[in-house]
Amino acid sequence: MIRKPVYLTTLILIFLSLNLSGRTDSIPPLPPALERVTVNPESGNVEIEWQTSPSGDVWGYVVYRYIDGAGYAIDTLYGRQITNYLHTGSGASYYSESYVVAAFDSVKNFSKLSRPLGTIYTEVRIDTCNNRLEVKWNSYTPVPYPVTDYSVMMSVDGEPFHKAGETEPENNLFILNEFITERKYCFFVRAGLANGQVSESNSDCVLTRMQKAPAWINADYASAGDKGRIKLSFTIDPGSEITTFRLERKTAGENDFRVIKYLTSVSSSVTFTDNEAERETIHVYRLAAVNNCGVPVKYSNTASNIVLRGSFSDNRIDLSWNSYRKWAGIVDSYIISAGTGGEYRQLAVTSPADTLWSVNYPDIMHEISGKEVCFMVTAFEALNPHGLSGESSSFPFCLSLPENITVPNMFIPSGTGVKETNRYFRPVLSFIPADYHLIVTDLKRRVIFETRDFNEKWDGRLNGAILPEGVYLWMLRIKTPSGTSVSRTGTVTLKNQ
Repeated sequence: MIRKPVYLTTLILIFLSLNLSGRTDSIPPLPPALERVTVNPESGNVEIEWQTSPSGDVWGYVVYRYIDGAGYAIDTLYGRQITNYLHTGSGASYYSESYVVAAFDSVKNFSKLSRPLGTIYTEVRIDTCNNRLEVKWNSYTPVPYPVTDYSVMMSVDGEPFHKAGETEPENNLFILNEFITERKYCFFVRAGLANGQVSESNSDCVLTRMQKAPAWINADYASAGDKGRIKLSFTIDPGSEITTFRLERKTAGENDFRVIKYLTSVSSSVTFTDNEAERETIHVYRLAAVNNCGVPVKYSNTASNIVLRGSFSDNRIDLSWNSYRKWAGIVDSYIISAGTGGEYRQLAVTSPADTLWSVNYPDIMHEISGKEVCFMVTAFEALNPHGLSGESSSFPFCLSLPENITVPNMFIPSGTGVKETNRYFRPVLSFIPADYHLIVTDLKRRVIFETRDFNEKWDGRLNGAILPEGVYLWMLRIKTPSGTSVSRTGTVTLKNQ
C-alpha cells in the first residue's frame, strides 16, 4: 500500500520532466551556411562544403538534393563538426544539381534549409555548320563568393587536361576553332571564386567525326574559251571529304562576290564554263567548299581573266592587257602570239611586270600577215605551292590592217654581218594573197627566178651560183584578200660583199 503513491509520484515527475523538456527544445537550431559545391570531372561525384551551425545543440545534418525544383534528402550525417559531404550517387554528369543542408538537434528539431548551391554542368557539341567546337555551361551561384573567371580545361585522346582558354564571369560559352578530326576532345569548366577556391564541372567529351574540309583549293586558271566564254578550273585538296562547292564571281573593282553556281564533284577537280561572262570585262572568280549546312569552310585563291586591247597607227601595233590575278604561285611570263585564220605563232615573250607590247608592223610581216591579224596573250604560272602549273589566255584581239605591198630595192646574198632579211629578195605583204606570181629577170629579160608561193624567196642565185652585182627586173601580180588585183614592176639591186 505504501509503494503505490511512490510509483505514481515517480510517473508524474517523469511526465512533467518530459513535458518541460519538450517545451524547452522546441527551438530549432540555426541553419548551416553552404560554402561550395564542386564536381569531380572524372568520377562525376559532387563534394559539398558548409560552415557548421552556430547553435550549441546540434547533433548532425541532413543533405538534400534538388533537381528541377523537386528536392529530397539523400543522407543524414551525425556530428556537429561535420562540414562536408561526398555525393557518390550524383547525376551531375548529366545535368546541374542544387544542394541544401539542414541542421538538427538532439530532439530532432530541424533548422531551416541553407541557401542552395548548384553544380556547374558543362556540355560540348560539334558545330558542323561553322566547323568548330562549342563548350557551354551554366553559371555558378555568386553567393557567398562571386566568380572571378571561368577556365576551360581540355584533354585530347586521354592526355592530361590543360587550360584551353578562359572567359569572363558573364560568359558561358567557349569556342574552339582549331581542332583535329577523328580525335576525342574532353572539356570541363573550372570557376575561380573570390575566396581563392574553385568549383569544377563535370567533363563532357565528343569525337570530332565530321566532314573533312579541304586544306586548300587552287584556282588553276580563268581563261578564254570558245564563243566568248570563260573557262574555269579548280583543283581540290585530295584529302577533302566535301563534295559541294559554290562558285562566286564579281567584276574588277566591285567589293562583293555573287554566287553564280553550286557545283558537285567527287574528284579533286572542278571545271566550269561561264556562258554569261562579258569578254571585254575583267571578271574575278573564287570557289568555296560548302559543308552540309551550306556554310563555306574553305575558299580558293581568286582567278581573273585577261582582257587584251590594242591599236594600229602609222604601221605600229600597240597591245595592252591586265595582269593575271591571282595564282597561288607567280606569273612566270606572258607570251604574245598572232595569227590569221585561227592559226597562231609566237611573236614575243615578256616579263611578269610587262603588260604592254609594241611592234612596227613591217618587222613582223614575215611572221604574220593578212587583212585582219589577231593577237593573243597567254600567262604562265610558276612556283605553285601545290605543284600545279596554271595557264591563262586572253580572247583574241583583232586588228584590220591595210593591204600593204612593200618591195625592197636592194639585197646582199653573201657577206658577213648581213641581216637575214636582207639576204633575200621577196616582196613583203601585210596579208596572205589569194593569188601570187613573182618573176625576176636580168636586163635582157631572161627569167632568173619565178614563183607562185608568196613565202618563197630569191637568194640571188641561178643554178646554185650567186649572180654578179647589178640591177635586175621584177614583175609582180597579186590578188589581195579583198579581191583587188595588183600588178607592179620594178628593179632590185643585187650587191655582193
